[in-house]
Amino acid sequence: MTPGRPYRNIALIGFMGVGKSTVGALAASLLNFELIDTDKLIEERTGRRVADIFATDGEPAFRALESALVVELESARGKVIATGGGLPMTPGNLESLQRHAYVVCLWASVETIYQRVRHQSHRPLLQTADPVERIRELLTLRSPVYRQADFLLGVDYRSPAESARSIVGAFRQATAAHPELHALA
Repeated sequence: MTPGRPYRNIALIGFMGVGKSTVGALAASLLNFELIDTDKLIEERTGRRVADIFATDGEPAFRALESALVVELESARGKVIATGGGLPMTPGNLESLQRHAYVVCLWASVETIYQRVRHQSHRPLLQTADPVERIRELLTLRSPVYRQADFLLGVDYRSPAESARSIVGAFRQATAAHPELHALA
């Protein structure tokens, strides 16, 4: 965590299936913040599902949409931003989030992730013969970036409500250190 950095928002990063949207909604409710789910917002704005964008336009086109949204969110206040799992991997995206948000990485084991996403056909990066191995590969690749979060929270044995309370507590503690930087008015 960088001392004195402004935290006007919370940004949740982490692999697909770790609960960013669910936990984000609960944390937003506890703080009276608005939830911004980047995947859902992109779907609303384009009128297309993420899986369709991947299939038709390719992953680079989707990542460009994410990056544009991340820059737009730099002026946001009082938001919990639930990001797509690959969003922080695009150069500049994590740095952009760190300019205004307390960045939290939700972390789960390969086994937990697989159990949570195995029946979800809308996960384009897992449309492979061995999704467990693909999860393992992607986690290995993404781990160094995910670990740059201000707060890493293991969610294997926590309920979404417990995770949300932990995030809110950590956020309040971080903002208490420099209240002049964190006014939401």
